[in-house]
Amino acid sequence: MPGSLPDGEAVPRDGSLPPGTGLGGRGFGVYVHVPFCASRCGYCDFNTYTAAELGGGASREAYPDTVLAELALAARVVTPPRVDTVFVGGGTPTLLDPDDLARILEAIDRTWGLAGDAEVTTEANPESVTPASLQRLRKSGFTRVSLGMQSIAPGVLQVLERRHTAGRAPAAALEAREAGFDHVNLDLIYGTPGESADDFAASLAAAVGAGVDHVSAYSLIVEDGTRLAARMRRGDLPYPDDDIAADRYLAADAALSAAGLTWYEVSNWAAGPAARCRHNLLYWTGGDWWGLGPGAHSHIGGADHGLSGGVRWWNVKHPSTYAARLAAGESPGYAREVLSADDRHVEDVMLRLRLASGLPLSVLDDHGRAAAARAAAGGLLQIREGHALLTLRGRLLADAVVRDLLP
Repeated sequence: MPGSLPDGEAVPRDGSLPPGTGLGGRGFGVYVHVPFCASRCGYCDFNTYTAAELGGGASREAYPDTVLAELALAARVVTPPRVDTVFVGGGTPTLLDPDDLARILEAIDRTWGLAGDAEVTTEANPESVTPASLQRLRKSGFTRVSLGMQSIAPGVLQVLERRHTAGRAPAAALEAREAGFDHVNLDLIYGTPGESADDFAASLAAAVGAGVDHVSAYSLIVEDGTRLAARMRRGDLPYPDDDIAADRYLAADAALSAAGLTWYEVSNWAAGPAARCRHNLLYWTGGDWWGLGPGAHSHIGGADHGLSGGVRWWNVKHPSTYAARLAAGESPGYAREVLSADDRHVEDVMLRLRLASGLPLSVLDDHGRAAAARAAAGGLLQIREGHALLTLRGRLLADAVVRDLLP
């Protein structure tokens, strides 16, 4: 089961924001969390539930109406000029019927108004979609689909406890393109115990061959409390190797760049600006978003709004508790934190440095600018047009570079 939520100050029963908090002006998105999965993957610690784990008080069938109840509460709290992006994640959103996902999207549009060029993404497991369901999603207004491929090697999928067959993810990507999705992402995981260099090369080739315009590639993270972590503690599997992970990252960058996909965030490559995930860019650049669903996080009020760095809050985790709060007319918020200017500065440096567009040196203090100069001399950064930009070597050591830039 996923870990516990962080503590914070109480969220008011009506969900109201702290005095002086307003929208930050860097765009507004909506995240919708769908907490259902057919089975739990061995490496996953996300806030998801199988039928056996769900218990009473919540169901897939009732879930769309529960989300709409939170949306009605949200509409009384904020009034954005428009919704720029919607991202439906999970869990496995496509375990819900496409009509239910369409109903949620329609309600967001009716409540706040979708921008004419809004990006609307749903995540999907490859085995949870069909050509017909993808066509229905596209017709209902979804513009982008993100498929969890992870690997094309059967042995790697077995270690990760993925249910789909090796070739299903590339096939689903092709089906999405045929259904009319111009924007299709495949997620890869590298560094799984037992994965060879050839295994990962084959996964990259399969992703490129599927004709997608976006690939995300992440190093395997072993989270406490997962079955994968337990297997490693017992010695059944070795822990991931940092040197191997670095080699895999370099292989990903070389293969994807050769295929015309350019990195725009350390773990993400796109065929061009239109193919970049605008919803994630909103997170990385300090935008505002409301997270609907159990365990979902929200943020309102950025650096452009004056009095503070904004407020961030997170909902109760279990779907039955979430449903009970909303049935009682109360906010499902579990806790929140008001962000200081210092908090915002740390997040700006951490997130914006990871982008290919780089971090403005003006964001840094004297210590940070001196550290950036040292990193540039060491080949980890380039300084260009008043921005600090990670080099390829710097991307491998991005966390260390960020630590040096902060006070």
